[in-house]
Amino acid sequence: MSEPAALSDFIREAVKEDLAAGRFNRVHTRFPPEPNGYLHIGHAKAVWIDYGVALDFGGLFNLRFDDTNPTKEEQEFVDAIIADVRWLGAEWGDRLCFASDYFEQMYLWAEDLINKGKAYVCDLSPDEVSAYRGTLTEPGKDSPHRNRSVAENVDLFRRMRAGEFPDGSRTLRAKIDMASPNVNLRDPVMYRILHAEHHRTGDKWCIYPMYDWAHGLEDSIEGITHSLCDIAYENHRPLYDWFLDALGIYHPRQIEFARLNLTYTVMSKRLLIQLVQEGLVRGFDDPRLPTLAGLRRRGYTPEAIRDFCTRIGINKVESLVDVALLEHCVREHLNKTAPRVMAVLRPLRVVIENYPEGQSEELGAINNPEDPSAGARKVPFSRVLYIEREDFMEDPPPKFYRLAPGREVRLRYAYFLKCTGVVKDPASGEVVELRCAYDPATRGGDAPDGRKVKATIHWASAAHAVPGEVRLYSHLFTREDMGALPEGADFKDFVDPASLEVLTGCQFEPSLANVPPGYRCQFERLGYFCADPDSAPGRPVFNRTVTLRDEWAKIQRKGNS
Repeated sequence: MSEPAALSDFIREAVKEDLAAGRFNRVHTRFPPEPNGYLHIGHAKAVWIDYGVALDFGGLFNLRFDDTNPTKEEQEFVDAIIADVRWLGAEWGDRLCFASDYFEQMYLWAEDLINKGKAYVCDLSPDEVSAYRGTLTEPGKDSPHRNRSVAENVDLFRRMRAGEFPDGSRTLRAKIDMASPNVNLRDPVMYRILHAEHHRTGDKWCIYPMYDWAHGLEDSIEGITHSLCDIAYENHRPLYDWFLDALGIYHPRQIEFARLNLTYTVMSKRLLIQLVQEGLVRGFDDPRLPTLAGLRRRGYTPEAIRDFCTRIGINKVESLVDVALLEHCVREHLNKTAPRVMAVLRPLRVVIENYPEGQSEELGAINNPEDPSAGARKVPFSRVLYIEREDFMEDPPPKFYRLAPGREVRLRYAYFLKCTGVVKDPASGEVVELRCAYDPATRGGDAPDGRKVKATIHWASAAHAVPGEVRLYSHLFTREDMGALPEGADFKDFVDPASLEVLTGCQFEPSLANVPPGYRCQFERLGYFCADPDSAPGRPVFNRTVTLRDEWAKIQRKGNS
């Protein structure tokens, strides 16, 4: 057993205590998603708690699917979750598990409880079961079927399995305590009748275990030592303990932690599915969503997500984390790893009148100043260029130092450039072209006469540029705290219709012509971008990952001042 890493939190302290006390002589954790949707950033936190603890203590980690609800689960979600967890960096070896593999054992254990007089078949409808349960302040009342004989319960349960009864007509319930202050212990349902095709078992079963019945049994079967759960399951722990103790089987330890809540987003699979089904986003991998598929498509890195999870730590009290911190972690990682390139998103044509027609040259450009090993590349330069439209103003205000009539700037890696004239559209009066002059003596350096410029701008050679598309994303929601909506409000009312801006006619340097989907880079002065799967050879499509502006660093500086 290896020593744990430097990370310390209440979960790791509990694990150390268990090992020291001899409660366990090993560490074995699991990540148990239900395959009814795509994973999101909150699940990434859970993965890195589950996997990270196993990793720190030299233990084992399982990826297990709690596939107990066939009406909402699909193979698509299974495949997506496997891809997401693997992308995050977690490794489970040969321990890919499914609750459905244990259905027979769960059924046998259910019969065991019936034979012990601790479970019974109930004919109450779902609404009646809810009504009989009582409230937080009033005890429940016994089902009229609670005292059926063991023989009758066994017979009815076997007939339920055989498919004799319609959906919802009967359930199997644990016989615990209808007056318990913990409503989860008021004879909870263990099995319901559901004639539905399962994505793995087909039509073999028509009764399915409830999550609360299956949860602890799965952990016991797999020999999990530490069952790390969302804080929402803290009140369910006494029920899991009751089931394990009533069966007399191996008992893991459950420890709960607070879930992740992020500003300007929702973290409910149900709501994310609704956004997709109603066409408010382009799919589960829409880069505006907090799904791992969406974040990956946007250009986020698993390293940055892990850094984020480490920084926010583990606690028992839910809080709202500023999405700016996540963006800061992404920005920090890409700053070290992403190559720099030049791209013009809103092109304005520039003609350098004193540059020879038909001539071009290659200029040296640094790939990443943060990584000397990244080397350099060549970018073509010619008489006609594109610059950003916002880098020119005909009548500039004070402190605007970029290009204007009669003003000189530096072209990144190239020459000093001076605007000598403006061409406008006769009909609209819009500036459509600049006439300029360059200083050949300033190639890659300062002017020999010592004159200075106050701005450097990026550009693309018109003769060599690759056209393409850029998608600019901002927060999907206009409200910061989507978990505290006004009474009666619909979360969809806060979807920002301007959260996606698509720019066509962008101009990229030639090195970007055929980059593969997932290629991450920094467009100099503009932000970090990632090549989208919609890209085609010679026609790249890029998603903006994050801007260069670091709001979290700004917040931190302000807080430390």
